Amino acid sequence: MSLRTRPAPGGLQKISDAYKKSRFALLAEHPLSTYYLIMGSTLLLLSLGLVMVLSASSVESVRVFGSAYVFAQRQALFAVGGVIALIFAVRSSIQFWRKSAWVFLAIAFGLLISVLIFGVEVAGQRNWIEIFGPFRLQPSEFAKLALVVWGAEVLTRKDRHVPTWRNILVPIVPIAGLMMILVLLEGDFGNTLMLAAILCGVLFAARVPFRLFALFGGIGLIAVWILTLAAPYRMERIANWLNPDSDRLGFGWQVTQGQYALGTGGVWGVGLGGSREKWGSLPEAHTDFIFPVIGEELGLVGTFAVLLLFGILAFSIFRLSKNAHEPFVRLVAAGVGSWIVIQAVINIGAVLGLLPVTGVPLPLVSYGGSSLIPTLIAIGMLLACARNEPAARRIIRRRKTAAAMRRR
Repeated sequence: MSLRTRPAPGGLQKISDAYKKSRFALLAEHPLSTYYLIMGSTLLLLSLGLVMVLSASSVESVRVFGSAYVFAQRQALFAVGGVIALIFAVRSSIQFWRKSAWVFLAIAFGLLISVLIFGVEVAGQRNWIEIFGPFRLQPSEFAKLALVVWGAEVLTRKDRHVPTWRNILVPIVPIAGLMMILVLLEGDFGNTLMLAAILCGVLFAARVPFRLFALFGGIGLIAVWILTLAAPYRMERIANWLNPDSDRLGFGWQVTQGQYALGTGGVWGVGLGGSREKWGSLPEAHTDFIFPVIGEELGLVGTFAVLLLFGILAFSIFRLSKNAHEPFVRLVAAGVGSWIVIQAVINIGAVLGLLPVTGVPLPLVSYGGSSLIPTLIAIGMLLACARNEPAARRIIRRRKTAAAMRRR
């Protein structure tokens, strides 16, 4: 290179930066980037959840079972079962999910009705079915998956007809409303809200007019107000949320202790396993309030990592919904994304005192197989959808062809 053609000072750095940016853009636009982002963020959240359940549940596990590892062992068993189900879901076709939609709906309604007859009551809510030994099933968690798949299938078929309100809303809104009523009869207000969020997410992806959401929002606020007045404990939770200092030792105890845990952690935390709040001060430390234990033991860094992973997962799921070529994929991704993102927002918002406590777990992180396994199945379905996008299929075929040629 001559002196005349040599880059100006700093030119090489600019060329290098431009090259790095172009590489990043190529990676972001790769047909399988959405697939890898969903898979990576899911596995990282699941791994973090297993570690934190082991830490957060150890004291309660010793108190109940005499061993510090019982809850952690069960969660590991749930995770293994969920990952196996995820692998089967990833290998399935979109047609499988579409054909199974009505089967999922029938199973969901069968379970929701059965729990009202044969269910057992836990913490004032009759929403569990005994399976065997210590294992229970919460039908409202499976109902979320059923509503996503069935709702997406129904709206995909409706897309062929004239887009009138009747074609869009019938039968999905009445069926979803009946499902919410059954869950409410169990006393599960949190998962009723989640079913409403899934319904809104699917309808939004179906391009339902905004004025209809305003109508649904008004009806929902009235329903929440009536349900709050009908249950004194819900009224107490709302009152304590509006005025946190009114009952710090009563209904506000859990939120107060959770905030103490987050404040104690500082930037780097007190160290993994070093939480003091889990020694009986913080109720449900390994389930609904596992986020404060993360903040106490791993500090601001740990909580930011959790938020970042949920942000990546949300971005990749809604990106799949936005770029999907098939209407079913667009709708099912919007439903699952609304489910996971809004549930995480409700859980973390309640811990921070920004929202009332509703009793929903932190997806992929909190203890519980009834929540974890359907969530992993739903994510596996999204991964199958991401693999079946046209550009992704071409990449996968090329890789299989290249691998076959290398073997020869």
